[in-house]
Amino acid sequence: MELMGKHLIAGEWTGAAEQFSSDPAEGEPRIFAAGTVDLVDRAAQAAEDAFDAYSATTAQDRAAFLNAIADEVDARIDTLALIGAQETGLPDARLRGETGRTSGQLRMFATHILEGDFLDARHDAALPDRTPLPRSDLRMIQRPIGPVAVFGASNFPLAFSTAGGDTASALAAGCPVVVRGHHAHPGTAEVVAAAIAAAITACDMPAGVFSLIQGGGLEVGQALVQHPLIKAVGFTGSLRGGRALFDLCAQRPEPIPFFGELGSINPVFVLPAAASARGAEIGAGWAASLTMGAGQFCTNPGVVVVTDGPGADAFRDAAVAALHESPAQTTLTAGIADAYFDGRDRIARAGCTRALVSSDRGEARGVTPAVFEVSGTDWLNSDALAHEVFGPLGIIVRVADADEMAAVAKGLDGQLTCTLQMDAGDTAAAKALMPVLERKAGRILANGFPTGVEVSGAMVHGGPYPASTNFGATSVGTLAIRRFLRPVCYQDLPAELLPVV
Repeated sequence: MELMGKHLIAGEWTGAAEQFSSDPAEGEPRIFAAGTVDLVDRAAQAAEDAFDAYSATTAQDRAAFLNAIADEVDARIDTLALIGAQETGLPDARLRGETGRTSGQLRMFATHILEGDFLDARHDAALPDRTPLPRSDLRMIQRPIGPVAVFGASNFPLAFSTAGGDTASALAAGCPVVVRGHHAHPGTAEVVAAAIAAAITACDMPAGVFSLIQGGGLEVGQALVQHPLIKAVGFTGSLRGGRALFDLCAQRPEPIPFFGELGSINPVFVLPAAASARGAEIGAGWAASLTMGAGQFCTNPGVVVVTDGPGADAFRDAAVAALHESPAQTTLTAGIADAYFDGRDRIARAGCTRALVSSDRGEARGVTPAVFEVSGTDWLNSDALAHEVFGPLGIIVRVADADEMAAVAKGLDGQLTCTLQMDAGDTAAAKALMPVLERKAGRILANGFPTGVEVSGAMVHGGPYPASTNFGATSVGTLAIRRFLRPVCYQDLPAELLPVV
């Protein structure tokens, strides 16, 4: 497929005077038109123009549209794998799997809206004879909120980007979408946008139901979240960038919800019986999870808390042995590699840590694992350690006892996940931690590792700040649709005026 290097604005492939060059992991850079504030305005206006018609479509119509997008994405899997690998350095199998996840979650939302539960429809029938006052006929239903802005993620060029979970759930809800593509994979974004455009034509949907804006400076992202026609934002990225956009959303004359997934260290608590019985096994499993995909997952388990003793030694020794064998991996962008080594240096400068595995800088985007060890007391006294380092960096926190482990848990910021490694003898200790962990994380695991997020009805991918900016929401799973709906009550309205669902 020959890339055009253009934006897609309401069905039209549009160039721009300003351009930018991609920075691929392999192959020659490509030139793309860069976003502008004017293009943001055009896309937002097109989305608003499409909203009345699109929000009035039936669930059957939108399900057919979502399935059509999925079919078009699947039809381009070879192209996506090729261009995605060139841009990101991700292996072919990962990109093909992520393509399947992308089309799969589109189909999941198609099925979900046909079932109707997302509407949360409620009806209180009129009670005209009730005393002392009669009751009106009341019907409540969830309705789409308006045009939604979505920011593509660096670490998932497909499943969290152009037609990813935010876009899929917003379209399922009945909301047009304007996507700001990530500069790390603009070619991949263009291919997916072409798939969506084909589905729009095939399903006779309003052209403004989807637009893609590529690149551009900070002012483009700022203009998108502050545009008065945008009614919500979906974002997956860094704490710094996400918090800046969140603040802009809050400062608008009409503040809007910012659904940002920002950062998490995803702690693993290895309880004493488990450490004693299988410390080495857990250590090897942790090392594999820590280095999966060069550690570039938001659920990467960056911190392990284990009670000091022989079990902790076995865990550490097995993890270190496995990590010494881990080869260099290519990061998604040069900026991620730079930030990784900056984070490594920050941990080393804390002064209370001991380096167990030292990361080396390979080629421009190459990284190897780094692991540090610290006592529970020093962890609790250092503010520098409990912040995410995006990449294969881990910290082993050796606590003195259950009380110190509980203190570490209570001191955590909000997390996407918390994990318990436990055996039967750890049940009491695990029960003592559960009230703390439930307040800290959106997902709690036992005897596993958090990398790998199932796309399903029961999944929660979110948590208290800074894991996400709205801990009552999830960016993965069917509940994600609720971010882009709001309840409306219809009192004594004739049936002809009620929404068609």
